[in-house]
Amino acid sequence: QVELVESGGGLVQAGGSLRLSCATTGRTFSLNPMGWFRQAPGKERELVATTNWNGGATYYSDSVKGRFTISRDNAKATLYLQMNSLKPEDTAIYYCTADTRTNYGMTYVAPEFDVWGQGTQVTVSS
Repeated sequence: QVELVESGGGLVQAGGSLRLSCATTGRTFSLNPMGWFRQAPGKERELVATTNWNGGATYYSDSVKGRFTISRDNAKATLYLQMNSLKPEDTAIYYCTADTRTNYGMTYVAPEFDVWGQGTQVTVSS
């Protein structure tokens, strides 16, 4: 069974850091673009960051640029999101995702990602 399993979420004070991990099982995603999205209560799911197959290309939303870093370790079949200088507005459920229909390229929009994790809650207190 193909799965993406997120971990590393939790409660942190503003200004703190968290590192999210996304473990992949069931197949290899080593050639596929992957990303992180988030969804806050009452809001639409939004892109946080994406990366190409080897981490050589990355893209960040303006709201997290300079604070978050996306990376991947294909040998460990794991995607990461390092989140620094967290703000209360970063509070959301964070989802890991992969676009299995694209090899080597980049993917930026939610409908083009076809495999999703269950999400991990990140709460930032003020």
